[in-house]
Amino acid sequence: MNIVSNSHFVPRRRAARTAIAAAIIFIVAHVVLLLGITAPDKLYFDEVHYVPAARQMLLPVREGPILNPMHPPLAKEIIALSIKAFGDGPLGWRYPAALFGALALVGVYLGGLALFASQQRAIAAVLLAFFNQMLFVQSRIAMLDIFALAFGLFAIAAFVHGFRQKQPQSAFALAGLFAGLASACKWSGLFVLATCIAIVVAIRLMQGWRTRFADGNAEDWYQPELWPDFRLPHFIVCFVLIPAAVYLATFVPLYGLSFTDIMEAQRRIFADNTTAAIAGHTYMSSWPSWPFLVRPVWYLFEKVGDDRFAAIVLLGNPLVLWPALIALIIALRDWIIGRGRDAFLVLAFYLGPYLAWALLPRTLGFIYYYLPAATTASFVLVYALTRKGAPRWLLWAFVAVGCAGFVAMLPVTAAVIETSMATFNRLMLFQGWI
Repeated sequence: MNIVSNSHFVPRRRAARTAIAAAIIFIVAHVVLLLGITAPDKLYFDEVHYVPAARQMLLPVREGPILNPMHPPLAKEIIALSIKAFGDGPLGWRYPAALFGALALVGVYLGGLALFASQQRAIAAVLLAFFNQMLFVQSRIAMLDIFALAFGLFAIAAFVHGFRQKQPQSAFALAGLFAGLASACKWSGLFVLATCIAIVVAIRLMQGWRTRFADGNAEDWYQPELWPDFRLPHFIVCFVLIPAAVYLATFVPLYGLSFTDIMEAQRRIFADNTTAAIAGHTYMSSWPSWPFLVRPVWYLFEKVGDDRFAAIVLLGNPLVLWPALIALIIALRDWIIGRGRDAFLVLAFYLGPYLAWALLPRTLGFIYYYLPAATTASFVLVYALTRKGAPRWLLWAFVAVGCAGFVAMLPVTAAVIETSMATFNRLMLFQGWI
């Protein structure tokens, strides 16, 4: 009798510990991300597109054409609710970004637990994701990317959890739900859904071909007996119907139940996001350059006093994201040679959201498109730094280095801190960063 009760107690205790850790991560991150978020006290960078679109949603009767029709409405609807709650000012514009930035870090934590089954490794992944600088900057501006990222990370966590189950239907349905919400914020959210679909299809094809490794073991990324009861109808429900229903539902507040108008909105989004006929931009960059942090985007740089400047750059922390490239090579080797499941999953959810940009005809790109891959790079780093034989201190030493880089960049990351020209010149190591 005691054995049975203990067997039920352990999962409950583990779930309670996970919930407590997730709550602590959320609260701490939420508070930190809100510090100084109202600086600057005016719209900056792409806020000039999304905040007016959110304001329009609050009008009792819409005036003129729908603003910012090139992106789905969910993130803008959330910003509109915030403006209604907190007022049409900097806090109202940016509060949802801080909220979803904190949720994104919870998503990293849950994904880390699903991948590594280790509290320490999951928390290390959270810290590296925070210190990579990109998530911090995007969590303090009224843009769409942080919303898509947060939902996408929850989708990844659910999918990875389901990947390890004999009956993954519930987890995969949850992954489809969050992927649909991510896509309803920005179409790049589809990249996570496409990655999930590609993994399932690849495994089912190999099972259909009766593929077996001659020396197969429990840690292989591919198992001939994986998901024995997961059928085609389950696949369609989890990865087609649920995401589509959730996605389309977010258009109803804007277009009502007019099927024609909703479909026309999809045509417009498709046309705007696949066109190659877009003018250049000072801070544009191409997808091969993003992992190397060649060309950042300056969201804000203005003089506020004698040799004092308010500056916000989206660059990425070189002390985190450059070593991530080495970690990618390690994970790739382990997957190809050792067939490692963890190596396969961390690679899939880094390369899927990143390399998808290579398939688009769109010529105008920016480094903030790299945000999802830069965030999941924390999983790759934790994997590489905790491989068998690695000293236990190595992971936390690297986290400390990442923290030092993050702190050093704060003068050009948070406008409220401000910077001097001397600090600016010291931090801008390359001409291309200016």
